[in-house]
Amino acid sequence: MPTIEQLKSIAQAAIDERAEWLIEAAQTILANPEPGFLEVKTSRFVSEKLSELGVSHQSGIALTGLKGVIEGGRPGPTVAVIGELDSLRVLEHAHADPETGAAHACGHHCQTPMMLGAAVGLLAPEVMESLAGNVALIAVPAEEFIDVEFRWGLHQQGALGLMAGKQEFIRLGAFDDVDMAMMVHTSSSNQETAKFALGGTSNGHVVKYVRFIGKAAHAGGSPHLGVNALQAATVALNALNTQRETVLNEQNVRFHGIMTRGGVAVNSIPADVRYEGRVRGRTAEAIADASDKMDRCLRAGALTMGGQVEIVTLPGYLPMKNDPAMTELFKANAGEIVGESELVTHPADLNRGGSTDMGDLSQIMPVIHPYTTAATGTGHGTDYVVEDYVQAVVNPAKAMAMSVIDLLFDDAQAAKSVLGESQPTMTKDSYLAFQNTRLVEELYEGK
Repeated sequence: MPTIEQLKSIAQAAIDERAEWLIEAAQTILANPEPGFLEVKTSRFVSEKLSELGVSHQSGIALTGLKGVIEGGRPGPTVAVIGELDSLRVLEHAHADPETGAAHACGHHCQTPMMLGAAVGLLAPEVMESLAGNVALIAVPAEEFIDVEFRWGLHQQGALGLMAGKQEFIRLGAFDDVDMAMMVHTSSSNQETAKFALGGTSNGHVVKYVRFIGKAAHAGGSPHLGVNALQAATVALNALNTQRETVLNEQNVRFHGIMTRGGVAVNSIPADVRYEGRVRGRTAEAIADASDKMDRCLRAGALTMGGQVEIVTLPGYLPMKNDPAMTELFKANAGEIVGESELVTHPADLNRGGSTDMGDLSQIMPVIHPYTTAATGTGHGTDYVVEDYVQAVVNPAKAMAMSVIDLLFDDAQAAKSVLGESQPTMTKDSYLAFQNTRLVEELYEGK
């Protein structure tokens, strides 16, 4: 049997041989951006690439997700390598779809190619047959929690239970046979200077879908006969701004959102105004407190104008927990690829401020979510562009393939050690129960 060093060399060489294929895949996805649960072309494309590699797989999980499994030479734990399918909507981005405004302004177009690259390395001769366990290749939809009205509609139709990709994969049981997981996200030189960044955490959040309900009337001739839902929303958002000094800085609480409908005609008093918002925080307790404060402000707007407000609170994400032992394995392999001077490891409590549904998965199994610095510009901004595709796709694919080898070599002793030391915060059942308690619908009468 080859040594672990030989297996890693074989895997890296195989990935290098398909580097152009992997980079072309990323650039194809970049040119065809699709928002969450609408990634039809992207899902089909990734399915085709998995088939090219000879990986049988299931599609249509959580509408557009995919999952394939590569079996090792002997039984053992299953390690998932994850990629995300979806894009954002950033209208002015250089690679935005002119019709939908969809754009890969967060680098997700590199993630499924990373996953495919890891598969290329692990499928090389002698690699998987020398390992004890399996590798699940998982492409998930809808990590960016956008288009809230659309997702709420899918939920009401029964097409979705939870309204983000990994959340719904958990609910559907697509992670039931997975013991641990990893993925790598791109980052920008605006945020990180080293080529790989490890550790840290993220905010959790809940999501708000809000409808202010008033009464239409002629805006010029008889505004007094109407109930202005837009004014109700304005009062509510002004009230929300007064809450910022009531939250603790160390809890990283954030209130933010967008108005998605402000009325239908300028000469009619707005009677249907819609808002999609987010309440972020470091802990579930901080989020719950801030969510209550937002709800009070929303009710105040309706009360002021004598209208109504429908408030739907959707279960959002949980904070990220990076497994320490898996982090060290990935760190050693990434250092072998780019050099130790190009690595940074952040403290476990360093909060990036954003949120990810990888945090949800991290509550029920050991995971890692490192970053690769390969872009310029501001994340989620018009100028966020991946510049270095070797660092964006090829190097993370190598680091993940090598880390899988570490975990499953020698009868999967490293993976078994990780599992033995891991202390998940939740079981799948307790996670789903918790998320169900966070789904709340309210109609407040402000009359």
